[in-house]
Amino acid sequence: MTNEEKRALWKREEALTMTGWDFSHIADRYTEGRLPWDYHAKVLDFLKPESRLLDMGTGGGEFLLSLRHPFRLTSVTEAWEPNVRLCEKKLAPLGITVRQSVDGEPLPYDDAQFDLVLNRHESYDIGEVRRVLKPGGYFITQQVGGSNSLWLRQVLCGENTSIPAFNLENEIPRFQAAGFSINYKNQCYTTDRFFDTGALVWYAKALPWEFGTFSVDGCFEQLLRLDALREKQGYIPSVQHRFILIARKKK
Repeated sequence: MTNEEKRALWKREEALTMTGWDFSHIADRYTEGRLPWDYHAKVLDFLKPESRLLDMGTGGGEFLLSLRHPFRLTSVTEAWEPNVRLCEKKLAPLGITVRQSVDGEPLPYDDAQFDLVLNRHESYDIGEVRRVLKPGGYFITQQVGGSNSLWLRQVLCGENTSIPAFNLENEIPRFQAAGFSINYKNQCYTTDRFFDTGALVWYAKALPWEFGTFSVDGCFEQLLRLDALREKQGYIPSVQHRFILIARKKK
């Protein structure tokens, strides 16, 4: 395949969009590093049939619906406008409460409303989480750490938007100072593998908060170098930084 044929192929990937939080388009073209915990199982350990549940940054509700929690007890927030519309179409008719959130503003729910607040890969304000939780309620969050995809971002688009200070070690005392006790904590670094460069293009375009102003044309030479690496070793690596916290609001 010539370089211009590669460019055309990659630009077709670049033009595609992701709906909700659905990575099925590249499901057979990359693998995620395995985490030493199971987020789904951790949530089920704390989710009771009578729990009033909030899922922050629900995307398209993909994970939320897998919990099979009573819809009348379930609420969500979502910030990205296309996903808000998707939730209103997909989740609201089921009886799930859907509200749009805005970074830097209070959560659109009343004080002490929830027994359990979930947050997977969404930003949070500890004070707001504490406000909407009932006394004794739990916050379960799995986060993308500040050193996530650092090497790949630097190689691909020369950007370093990492926030190394955003890690488990620094978040624990912040939660404790805010009136939480820590029930569970863990952190890891794993390696994702992209088996074709087009999958990487789609991924980078879908995550602008990590890959900034990435474009095929603007990063074409870097893509060619990464493609050569893929041909040599069979994949393009990306080191992922993840941590999980389960915190309880003190009574």
